[in-house]
Amino acid sequence: MAATIAVMVLWGLPADDPKPTVSGRQAAAGQQVALTTDTPDPVNQAGLLPDRVTTERFEKALRVVINSVVFRSSGQDLTTAGTYREMASRLVEPILLGLAVLAVRSRVKR
Repeated sequence: MAATIAVMVLWGLPADDPKPTVSGRQAAAGQQVALTTDTPDPVNQAGLLPDRVTTERFEKALRVVINSVVFRSSGQDLTTAGTYREMASRLVEPILLGLAVLAVRSRVKR
């Protein structure tokens, strides 16, 4: 999980939270209004790697990873690298947890 958090802080979280925009056409009184909501794609963080490591990004990455591992859905807009890292962590982390349980079990003598 620590490696997943590190990858999320450096490459997985977008620069800013995508803000949905609503557009439509003003109608006369009594007419129906059609509105569309668009959410822009997440944009990768720009700049040097040390500039990306902040407490705010660490806390957000921690929430995303915990929600992903424990509850199976982070519900967060992630960059492409972040999405693939989240999928890989869902596969690898339970396997590592199972191997750790087996290692402890083999060390405990009955």
